[in-house]
Amino acid sequence: MMGSYKGKGMGNEDYSGIWVFAEQRNGQIKNVAYELLGRARELADALGVELSAVCFGHEVDDVNGLIAHGVDKIYLVDSAELGDNQEDLLTQQLVELVQQHRPEILLAGATALGRAFIPRVAAALPTGLSADCTDLDIDADKRLLLQTKPTFGGNILAVITCPEARPQMATVRPHVFSLHETDGSRKGEIIKVDFKRERYTSRTKLVEFVAEVAETVKIEEADVIVAGGRGLEKAENFEMIQELASVMGGAVGATRVAVDEGWLAYPHQIGQTGKTVCPRLYIAVGISGALQHVVGMQTSECIVAINDDPHAPIFEVATYGIVGDLFQVVPLLIEKLKKR
Repeated sequence: MMGSYKGKGMGNEDYSGIWVFAEQRNGQIKNVAYELLGRARELADALGVELSAVCFGHEVDDVNGLIAHGVDKIYLVDSAELGDNQEDLLTQQLVELVQQHRPEILLAGATALGRAFIPRVAAALPTGLSADCTDLDIDADKRLLLQTKPTFGGNILAVITCPEARPQMATVRPHVFSLHETDGSRKGEIIKVDFKRERYTSRTKLVEFVAEVAETVKIEEADVIVAGGRGLEKAENFEMIQELASVMGGAVGATRVAVDEGWLAYPHQIGQTGKTVCPRLYIAVGISGALQHVVGMQTSECIVAINDDPHAPIFEVATYGIVGDLFQVVPLLIEKLKKR
């Protein structure tokens, strides 16, 4: 499915380069920035343009490290008032930088922060924005960013373009792109931008920042994930999944159906309306492989599918497939692993 956005803007020839918003939290650049830079470097090379990173914060660690990830220029705005990522201030500062330097593409992570303020940037410029993308490509001849995202409940993958307005903007789910190898020999330029607080207005005031209570399950960071779906039939059977995950030192995941049925809590949900993961090993147990789930785990290094239906779509993305009764296969796996 193809779609496009048309908006008002200057001539496209006035815009050049790709920007990535390098999000930070507590002075640490988030991994999604490095994931985006790897893909953005490929896109920049295809267009023959520079790749820049934009970083807002206060005393952010290892800003220079962005250069090793493929960046040619870094626009660094360092101010104590930006350290807590107040959205009003980030929006106005990024809009001003874009208007000054005119990148043709602007990318950001579809994190809580990215989803909150990047749409405001797009509206202020004004230009189009594809949110929550799962893939990016480039049409070098037309200089168009091809932005892929699930739509209609995940039943269709739409490829969206923005042929007229600039910059072309997209937010991308964390973990959909793998980290690229770094090159410590690369040279780049850091451009320090003064933050002039008196020029910006804010309708909000940060009173206090309260860190959220840590989840007991960090599936986004797990190297091994064992996920269960409709085939497990009831909540009690997830004990088997939890045991397998425990034996392997991994985390437990679930499909939306399993979560909707109350078999597992929402923090375990993987897929379009859940979390996107990229473990070294993903074991899909009793999961049919609907697109809504696959978009959340398809970049895993190794996918093992266990299903009694040899025609289940999950086998199309699996590295290895086991066709069999999960209630027989999983206990055998647990037994073998315990012996080791």
